[in-house]
Amino acid sequence: MSDERPVPAAVGLVRDFVNTFEPQVDEESLATPDALRDWFTERGVLPAGARLGPADLAAARTVREGLRAVLLGHAGHPADPDALRRLDDALAAVPVRLTLADGGPRLVAAGTRPLDVALAALVDAIRRCAQDQVWTRLKVCDRDTCRWAYYDASRNQARRWCSMAGCGNYVKMRRAYAVRRSRTPGAGRDR
Repeated sequence: MSDERPVPAAVGLVRDFVNTFEPQVDEESLATPDALRDWFTERGVLPAGARLGPADLAAARTVREGLRAVLLGHAGHPADPDALRRLDDALAAVPVRLTLADGGPRLVAAGTRPLDVALAALVDAIRRCAQDQVWTRLKVCDRDTCRWAYYDASRNQARRWCSMAGCGNYVKMRRAYAVRRSRTPGAGRDR
């Protein structure tokens, strides 16, 4: 989407992961385990030969939609408690450990399972976002049909839409139309 400024790498990883599904057009980027592997491989999280299965894909999607619910809360909306519970359950199954090597401290997978490695990278990205005090700047679009994740770089953290030119303009135009229509005599009556 437009209106994006450069964002910290950790923010970008989480935002882009949430945006692997676009609710507005029902477009799923993670349609297969191989697509999931390729997504993480392109971001340097997994090696190209990693093997993921259908259960890994289901777990990753659960994490993604749980993160979308969290970001909905960051935008000031009630988050789905079931999605948050499923997210917590999925993350509880990811074995992570703290490392101080390679510029640590950071969280890495405690094991070698590819999904654990990938999700540990997401968990560490969330940790970095929180550490850098930008976690709550990750939000989803206020337009209920969109819910695209974005980074709110505004000074007062009051941005509401993924794109002012797209969703923001659409919402404002609909509101203006509703106000004009409510002021018109006979508006809403059948003719």
